[in-house]
Amino acid sequence: MVDTIFEFISWFSQNTMEFVLPFVLVLSILVFVHEFGHYYVARKCGVRVDVFSIGFGKELFGFNDKNGTRWKFCLVPLGGYVKMFGDVDPASTRHDETIEGDDGERRTMTEAEREVAFFNKSVGKRAAIVFAGPAINFLFAIVVLTCVFSIQGKVITPPVAAAIIKGGSADNYGIQPHDRIVEINGRAIERFEDIQRQVTIALDQGMSVRLVRDGKLMLNESVRPERVEVEDRHGFTHSRGMLGIMAAGASLDLDGMVMIDGIDVSKMTEKQKKAVFVSKMDRQIDVEIKSGENSTTYIIHPLSEQNADFIKGDTDRPVLSGIGENDIMAFSPLGALIESFKETEEIVSGTLDALGQMFTGVRSTKELGGIIRIGAIAGDAAQAGTIALLTFAALLSINLGLLNLFPIPVLDGGHLVFYAIEAVKGSPVPDRIQEYALGTGMLAIAGLMLFANVNDLFQLFIS
Repeated sequence: MVDTIFEFISWFSQNTMEFVLPFVLVLSILVFVHEFGHYYVARKCGVRVDVFSIGFGKELFGFNDKNGTRWKFCLVPLGGYVKMFGDVDPASTRHDETIEGDDGERRTMTEAEREVAFFNKSVGKRAAIVFAGPAINFLFAIVVLTCVFSIQGKVITPPVAAAIIKGGSADNYGIQPHDRIVEINGRAIERFEDIQRQVTIALDQGMSVRLVRDGKLMLNESVRPERVEVEDRHGFTHSRGMLGIMAAGASLDLDGMVMIDGIDVSKMTEKQKKAVFVSKMDRQIDVEIKSGENSTTYIIHPLSEQNADFIKGDTDRPVLSGIGENDIMAFSPLGALIESFKETEEIVSGTLDALGQMFTGVRSTKELGGIIRIGAIAGDAAQAGTIALLTFAALLSINLGLLNLFPIPVLDGGHLVFYAIEAVKGSPVPDRIQEYALGTGMLAIAGLMLFANVNDLFQLFIS
């Protein structure tokens, strides 16, 4: 374990600029957004805010505004908090109706001071203040995605199978080249990326698939993807479902072909291979491609009318599906806004599905990542460019908002549960019960964070 710690320190020092700084920057912005939601609504509800902190621990620098709020940046930039007037701590576990006077002695709040205390506000206002944090995270993500879609548009790949991996799930369940998948588990499929998203989260669970073949709508009620383990470039592994289809616009390398519809072409010249391939067009054929020591057989149905350039020699790659390659869908501002809502809903749904799979044991909890894994993703996004980093920030903001809505004491969702109970019974949950629940929730969150980060360390340096 000591060696692992030293390896992590070495990795951290070598990758600070590439991974740590982008992560800290994005996280600090999102924490500010989240806490500003609490702060803004608190001020609108007439609550005085004592502290607005980005980070925890020792204060590095800060200032006081005209309303008496201390704005500060602290040493550990992994979170933040807003402390309301009258609360004993930032988590609002307890309140105190006494304050320190100018003479240093404790005294009871005046009526005017009680008016600006958080605990003295109605349950509706307190709930609004708490809910504002997660809500603004979702709003921030929607605004960012709207800007991204307005500026860059969205990549659209037709949801058509250009090729099928022989022996893969799609082949086993009768999906054929040129089939257009239009629905999975009742969800409309508009682009190939929608298929990837649905299949990835499904793992090896059965799916209901509707597809169009030769103009006819067909239904396969039990398509089961293959579960595969994927390792990213950082060494983190995760499970995903794989259907075994290639996207429209994909092509196969003629040079790598070793078998074409049962004919051994491994020792043929490229010209001879091409002649064999062209002779097999306009029918469904098997093509084996070798890459290194591995080979994969694909089922394809190339059409001569779509391969005029290949046949004439203007290109050395045959077209597998003439549906079209990736296209960019442009959006009006309103269209981009609507698309951002749809994307947010997809991310929330996918996250909840993945967490549900971990809870039921379908997906391994080893895939639960901590700040190391998130930092690696942030670094990759930063290297990919501004748009990728903005998209990552939107994704992380959605997940931050969703996490805070979980009904766990110490999180915003836990406070909302207390307020819901208070609204029903007409009186607050007893302080003793709240303190016990919040303490338990804090231990649970701390344990979860420790587990997630130990997961990262083990996958990076031990497994």
